[in-house]
Amino acid sequence: MTDIIIAKRFCGPPNSGNGGYVCGRLARHISGPAEVTLRAPPPLDTPLTAAATDGGAWELRDGDKAIATGRAASVELAQIETATLPEARAAELLALFEPHEHPLPHCFVCGPARTTGDGLRIFAGPLRRQAQPPVLAASWAPDPTLVAEDGLVAPEFLWSALDCPTGFACNYDPQSGSFEKTPLLLGRMSARIEARPRPGAPCIVTAWPTGRDGRKRTADAALHDEAGRLLAVARTTWIAVERDVQLGRG
Repeated sequence: MTDIIIAKRFCGPPNSGNGGYVCGRLARHISGPAEVTLRAPPPLDTPLTAAATDGGAWELRDGDKAIATGRAASVELAQIETATLPEARAAELLALFEPHEHPLPHCFVCGPARTTGDGLRIFAGPLRRQAQPPVLAASWAPDPTLVAEDGLVAPEFLWSALDCPTGFACNYDPQSGSFEKTPLLLGRMSARIEARPRPGAPCIVTAWPTGRDGRKRTADAALHDEAGRLLAVARTTWIAVERDVQLGRG
């Protein structure tokens, strides 16, 4: 068993952890590609326990309450969208929200209220407006505070970077070029990491929707370096919720 604390810096909604970051923290205990399912909002600044279960799975618990479960998984995408760094930076200028309209302005990954070096400040915008599926893109230069012991960006931050862009992709309407403001929460995320960048190295995030089924919305994402080398891919499932649930009030 291992104790994990999700520091307030790594919030998504105001009172719970960013889903991608939490999934990545649990996935550190799993060798190779992993799938993590979030069972409850991950509390902040609270000692949680990561423990192995039967069959090689892992569970993140808050006392007797299961917060997330993880297992090894194959993560192969039907397609992988790419963009150049200039294209990603141009897409950011078309980001889907004005800062004052952002649903979670203090989110560690996509919050515009977070300062450089504190949040990731990944602002995905439409790369190809009329593409099918529509593709969003953003750039990211990992901060030096995100490194692991080996000097490379820690894997949980690659999970983080691939998280929020897929949520925006799930809500993007290419016909109107606007964003549906349906509140979403990450329900499940699978990721495969091919390589980890050094801090400061420019990266490109792409994300695109893959389907809808009732309240469930799915999207994929990829992370490349400036030279076009694939760093990581992810599959996500998001759940449409009421705004109070998204904010942890429901």
